[in-house]
Formats: sequence, C-alpha cells, structure tokens
Amino acid sequence: MGFLMGMAKSPQPIKIAILAMGGEGGGVLADWIVDLAEHAGHWAQTTSVPGVAQRTGATIYYVELFPKATPGADGLEPVLALMPLPGDVDIVLASELMEAGRAVQRGLVTSDRTTLIASTHRVYSITEKSALGDGRVDPEQLLAHAEAAAQRLVCFDMAALAEQEGSVISAVLFGALAGVGLLPFSRDQFEATIERAGLGVKSSLRAFAQGLSQAHSPVVVAPAPAQPEALKPVPQNPVMRECVDQVWAMLAEPARSLAIEGVRRMADYQDPAYAQLYVARLRRLHALLAQDPLDLMAALARHLALWMSYEDTVRVADLKTRGTRFSRVREEVHAQADQLLRINEYMHPRFQEVCETLPAGLGARLWASPTWRRWGERWLSHGRVVQTNSLGGFFLLYAVSAFKPWRRGTLRYRLENQRIEQWLNLVCQWAPTHPALALETVWCQRLIKGYSDTHARGHQHHDRLLALVAQHGALLSAEQLRDLREAALADEHGKAFHSTLAAQGWA
Repeated sequence: MGFLMGMAKSPQPIKIAILAMGGEGGGVLADWIVDLAEHAGHWAQTTSVPGVAQRTGATIYYVELFPKATPGADGLEPVLALMPLPGDVDIVLASELMEAGRAVQRGLVTSDRTTLIASTHRVYSITEKSALGDGRVDPEQLLAHAEAAAQRLVCFDMAALAEQEGSVISAVLFGALAGVGLLPFSRDQFEATIERAGLGVKSSLRAFAQGLSQAHSPVVVAPAPAQPEALKPVPQNPVMRECVDQVWAMLAEPARSLAIEGVRRMADYQDPAYAQLYVARLRRLHALLAQDPLDLMAALARHLALWMSYEDTVRVADLKTRGTRFSRVREEVHAQADQLLRINEYMHPRFQEVCETLPAGLGARLWASPTWRRWGERWLSHGRVVQTNSLGGFFLLYAVSAFKPWRRGTLRYRLENQRIEQWLNLVCQWAPTHPALALETVWCQRLIKGYSDTHARGHQHHDRLLALVAQHGALLSAEQLRDLREAALADEHGKAFHSTLAAQGWA
C-alpha cells in the first residue's frame, strides 16, 4: 500500500476514492471520513467530480488523509491532490457493482496496492434497460474483473443491509471501511463520527455495525435450497380450474409451471375465457409432438403468454390504477404514513394507439384517413402528465381501464391475434420435422417489445423473419434464424439485421 507507515523517507497520504450515485450518501461518506481524520489529528481534504452514469447521476469523491505528526514534515502542511490518478489510489469504495466496474475501467483499482470495497447489488443503466435484447452486464464478469484487478476485494449486498436497518448505503460502506482495518482509527472513533453528524444516528450506527461485521467475515454464498415440487393450484372459478387441470395433465416441468403462470396471467389480463384460448393454443402444438427434447412447450408457454398479454392502453391504465401499485411506490420511495405522495405519469400516446383502442372497424377507418391522421397526430404531438394520485388523473386512467370487457372488439386485438395465429401456425408446421427451427421461431417473439417506434420496428423485423420461415423454411437453418434474431436485437436502427440478411443471401 502507498500508506505513510513504513515510508518515512517519502511520506505519502492515504488516498481514497468513493464512487456513488445520487441519493446514496457519497458526499456524506466523504465528509464522515474527513471529520474522522481531522478529529484524530490528520490533515484531510475532499473534492468531488460529478458525472453522469445514465442512472441517477454518479459522482467520484476523492479524499486524502495525512497525519500532522509526521517525521520530517517540520510542521508544514502537505499539498494534497484534487482528484484521483490511475494506479495511485489505496482504497476504492463503490456503492454499486457497476460503479466498481467503472473504477476498474478507469485504472483506479490496481493489484499492487488497492483495496476495493463494493456493494454487489445492481442499478441498471439506461443502456442496459433500453437494449432491444437482454442488455444487462453479467454481474459474475464484473466481480471477476474486480477481483483480478484489486489487491483485496471486499464485496457483499450493502443495499440490502441498509434497507434492513432503515439507513442508507453510505453507513454500510463506512462500516466496511472500518472493518478492513486499513485506516489508523478505532471503531469508537468511527462511531463517534456518526454521532457528531447528528442525523439518523441510531439507524446509521446499526448499518455501520452490519458493514463492519461483513467486512470482517465476508458472506459465503450458500447453495440455493432445492425447490419443493410445485403443488397443483385449485382456483375457485370452474373455468380456471378446468384450465389448470388440462395444463397439469398435458405438460411436465418446466413447461407446466410456465403454463400455469400463463393461465393466471391471461385471467388477470382479460378473463377466464381468455385463459381457455391460451390453453387451446398450447394444445395445438402439444398434439403434434411425440416428445419434446428441445423444451418447445416450455418456450411456447412463456412467449405465448407474453404476446397474448400485450400492453395496450387498457392494460397500462389498469396497471397504473391498481392499489398494489400505489403501495409499492410508497414503499420504494420510503414515504411515511403522514407524508403526501404525488405520482406523475409521463404519457405520450400516438394516434395509432388511440385508433387501436377503438372498435376495429372505426379504428381502421380513422387510421386509413389522411385527414383524421394529420389532425390526430397534431393533437397528440405533445406529451401529457397525468397525476394518478389526484381524482381527475386517477379517474381518467380508471375510465380507460374499464374498457377491458370490450378489448376483443378493438383494432389492436384483431391485429395482434392475426399475428399470433400466423406465428403459431408456422411453429406447428415445422415442429414435427424441424423442431430446432420451430424453437427458434418461438423465440422470435422476443423482438416484440416496448412502445411506439421501438414496438413498430420490432414487429417489422419479426414479420420479415416469419416471412423467411414461411417461404424458405426448408432451406433456412435454425442457426441462421437465430443469428438473424440476435442481429435484429443488436441495435435499434436495424443495421446489423440488414447486414446479416445480406450476408446470408436473403436481402
């Protein structure tokens, strides 16, 4: 380590970098460290470099500590740096796993000197969330890179401990910093620092103790306990009970559990009769399979349920006006019982979505009319902010959700069910002779997601792939279809998709 101890000829400050996102108390943590050092007879300095992490804003706080009683210093004040330099940091504190990865990427963590203290929880970035496919960074890879880069790695889920103690993650990080034993201060001095701050002292001390304990004894991840065999649900509704009985008799695990959840989802989305339609569609494929070596039924159970519960305006309004949502939001923002909570819904419906919510005939005529389309798009050109905690905002969305019984008559329902039937027909066509191709066709449903332009592009790519399967199924291999699907998910502009189409000779 580049610490003062053992370096009398060239004394060096203790250098600490803190990487934290907004609202996690990174500034408080830096101030605690400065206060701790100054009360223990050290010079201390903190600076911050704000940045953007495409989540809630990220800041690098940099702290340098230097003892006043330093041999050879002759009472002169040291010159402390304003920002961390790659390869010249003793301790890095990261409030989240991606922040630890950013510290490694910046060169702040080195194997010859740096102790990395990081929380293992994840807050996904906008890039990860907006990816057409699964854009999440593999946490195992992040941990592996962090472990390889650091001289010592101390990591555990600090967010869970902070939540458990009703505190913030900075208190757990402060405890972990005390626990690693790299600073020349006692536990009493650490705790006295929290007490001097005077805010949330009791909860912060509890969180501090948890962090200190875990740093002393890092968590050993026990193997997940074996899951007990799922019990057969027994719905009260006779139609739902019949659907469950059919799924239970028809499928084995893992398809059974997915299909049971699909039945529940269909009833919640529409009604028990819709769950019957879901089961009937599953039976169409099951009747064609002598065996299911590729888990075709499990894939269909999952993706058919996702597609049949497409998120139209009625579904969005229904979800946003449920009592469970209001309870969940209050819990997520830690609102107290005596606090008022305001929820702003930012909505930007398109004229096409309005048409698709109308009865099929009327919606199709309005969408086909250039005059109505120009008027509607001009009227809806600006987004709306709806406060669902207000009577007006709540009843507006509640009125839209009340259209659920008439969903089967809407233009959107007609269009989606035509596409579902086309997709299912192709799966059933190729399942008996080319099961691998049928499985990849099922997985093409992953392209259909999101809203607005993203949803439209996904449908365009999906329709193009289904056309290839329909026209060239005998010549199209499962591997080619998989490569095309992954290319379609690679970027929102479709460059990789069209490039792969050309490379395979389908352009």
